[in-house]
Amino acid sequence: MTDRVRVLILCTGNSARSQMAEGLLRHDGGAQFEVESAGVQPGSVRPEAIAAMREIGIDISTHWSKSVEQFVGQPFDYVITVCDHARESCPVFPGAARLIHQSFADPPAPGAASPAETMACFRQVRDEIRDWMRGFVAGFAG
Repeated sequence: MTDRVRVLILCTGNSARSQMAEGLLRHDGGAQFEVESAGVQPGSVRPEAIAAMREIGIDISTHWSKSVEQFVGQPFDYVITVCDHARESCPVFPGAARLIHQSFADPPAPGAASPAETMACFRQVRDEIRDWMRGFVAGFAG
């Protein structure tokens, strides 16, 4: 058994918001947390998410999109949904898992906005997730 807090972060595609949240919680939460992310309809990690995280010194370039199905049956302390679709589609996790929903804006789909507008949105969402995650981590201090 581990004393670390097990957290699963869910989004629709596990391509942007949940990937950034995983990287941020691993970085900012440190060894206190065991973090995974997954999607209800996994795709692939968006290069813009990787670039936005690299800008703040966090490397998620080795992350890949995973299906929530591979985590069903595993115990988690917290399951955090970061989009409304994931909250609606979230499977039930055993044990004392606490479900937390905090929706963040979905960055534009590829080609839906200019590259500059798309990166601006990724940066904004990254920063909003980081602010929220810092509050989450602070709840475990002391």
